[in-house]
Order: sequence, then structure tokens, then C-alpha cells
Amino acid sequence: MNSSTAWLALKSLEGGIQLTTTHAAEADRLSSELTSLLNEWGLASAVQALTLPLHGRQVALICTLRPDFRAQCMPGHDTLALHEKLGRPTQTDEAWALEREIWVALLGSPHRFQFASLDSLTSHIRVRRNMALDARKTALAFKTDAAERPQTYWRDGGDEAGFILQPGRCLVDALIAATQPDATGRLYDFSCYRATEYVILLGIAQELQSENPELLAQLQSLNEIHAVRSGQFHEVYLVEYGSIEAPLPGRFYVPGDRLWFRNPDERSSDVTGYEGSWVIYMGGGLFSNFWKRDTPYTLESKAIEIFHWKDGAYTDAQGALQMDETVVEALVAQTEANPSARAQVLERMLRMRDPQGVYAEGGCLDTTREYPKSVSRGHCELVLPNF
Repeated sequence: MNSSTAWLALKSLEGGIQLTTTHAAEADRLSSELTSLLNEWGLASAVQALTLPLHGRQVALICTLRPDFRAQCMPGHDTLALHEKLGRPTQTDEAWALEREIWVALLGSPHRFQFASLDSLTSHIRVRRNMALDARKTALAFKTDAAERPQTYWRDGGDEAGFILQPGRCLVDALIAATQPDATGRLYDFSCYRATEYVILLGIAQELQSENPELLAQLQSLNEIHAVRSGQFHEVYLVEYGSIEAPLPGRFYVPGDRLWFRNPDERSSDVTGYEGSWVIYMGGGLFSNFWKRDTPYTLESKAIEIFHWKDGAYTDAQGALQMDETVVEALVAQTEANPSARAQVLERMLRMRDPQGVYAEGGCLDTTREYPKSVSRGHCELVLPNF
């Protein structure tokens, strides 16, 4: 990385990775360490760096992809084909390729990701890697009005506490047992929102096993008393980036992102569980499909499925709205087989969503993504609640 040649290019960029330090000399050292680290993924020559003064004595080391490399690998911040354009060197495993994809997506991001240290950055990348790999292994039974967990590891603490750990059971093992049928041979009942929480929590806990065991012990104790769910889960564990005012590009995703696809049809969005769809971006252009693990979604296939939810909605004998998945599947297959119809559906759906409560011309794409807070030992952002 060359700081002087990067100045003009970086001055016009808002994204990439920022490491904050207290001295310029520290920034130089970090730049050197980061170059050595990026060499492990063959990326050092693709990155440019700039040191900028901040308030007081603080300085920032800002790192981003060189414009030519970004234009080649993720034009318009499109990361969905990044894995293909990067290629896959021989004798590398799935985790290695995934970490490299995360590095490139972060460095080429239109959003600037800020980290307090290099250790915090590398921990963040490992958590994202864990989440993406765990999402690839996750398979569940879709239930919006029921929930089930392996009783060896979990017990029902009631509506207030939720499912809590059996005393003395390992949190990592319990989360794997609940979400990965390869471990138990069974599928357990989940909503898509709760399923993403388990995958995120598992990715965090796996990182803590080696990097911050003290925090893992606290997390273990918390889950033996009370589950952190829904809005509180978001507040405790996650950082949201992007906004309605500054939406993220529609094809920009970093492996380990949690995101929401909105159902833009007012009637079918009243079917419980079909208001939208929460997923994890797993890298490689694929989004989690917890109900059919072997057929993960592409951006296009997810948009087409959600489009046809309007056709699968019906009112049952009790007057309640329900969803007929067989109708949806049949119409998805028809649309996929008809290039003209497919293009029309995607033109409608691959737009930014309307604001909450509005059902007009918006599509299914959200303006934001979510990722876990830092859990590195030296710069931990995660503060667990008391119950």
C-alpha cells in the first residue's frame, strides 16, 4: 500500500475500512501490519491507504480498494459475483475463500467500517465468516406460531424468558443442535427472524471460545436465565448500517450481513410470517434458505418468490389469511422459465422498499444491513443486559 499515491483517490471515497490510532507512527505500524496480513489473501497490491488527522492527537488509517481493482471485481459496489471474479486458488478451503471475500467487500464498501484496532477488525471478519458458514449448515422447520428446541440443551422458560439453556450445557453445542440437523438428525421449528438470531449468536460464541472466553462465560450464564430476542437482540448484539437517506447499493452485501427483504404486497403481508423475509448473506452470491438448505436463494430468486406471495395468499374457513406455498412454487417456476416475465418481475421487485406502512411502487430491497458488534478482548462493544 502506498499512502502518497493513494491521497487523491481516497479523498473522494467515503467507504472502506478505518482504523483509529493516537499517533501517526502507530498508523504507519498498523499499515505495515495490515499489508503483511493482506498478503495472506493475495490482496496487498489491491489496497491503498491514507493517514488522516482526527480530533486532538488521534489519526485515522483509511484503507480501501484501488479504483481499478474495485472496478474489476465489484463494479458499482456489486459484491454478488465477487467470489467468481476473485477466483479460487488451488489448495484453499471454504473458510479461507470466504474470509478473502469479506476482506474485499469491506475494503470496497461505500460505507466506512470503523474499528478500534487491527485485532478488532480481524475478529469482526472471523465472526462474519462463522455466521456465513453456520448459515450454510442451518436447516429448520418453518413455523410462525410454534417453536421447538432439542430438550437435551434447552428448556422453555415461558413467554417472558423464552428458550433458555439447560444448566451446564455448552452454548455453542446447544445452538448447533438447534439449527444444524447434521448434529441431531432433526429439524426444529423456527421463524426466520429467530433463526437469524441463533446463527448470529452462534457466530459470536464461536469467536469467543478462543478470543474472549470470559465474555463467553457471561453469555453462557445469561442464556441460562433469559433469552435476548427481537428488538432487544438488535439493540444488544447488532450494528445497523445504511439508511433511508443514504441507502446501500441494491447489490452490495458482505458475507455475514443480516438483512430483510420486504413483501411489497399489502394483502399478503398480513399473513403471519410473510411480512418479509430475514436472511443471512452467506457469500458467493447466495442468501440463506433455512427451510431448503440445499437450494439457497440468489437475489433474483428471493425477489421472485416474494413477488408471488401475493398469489399464494388466501382466506381459510375461519376467515384468517394463509399462504399456499404450492401455488407460490408453481408460479415461481413459471416465471423463472419465461425470460420476459422474469425481467418484468425483477424490474418491479429490485427497487428500494417503500417506507413502513406504505404500499406503492417500492420493491423488496431494504436500505440497510446489520452486523455484530465487536467482541474482541481489547475493544469489546458488546454489553450484556441484566435480568
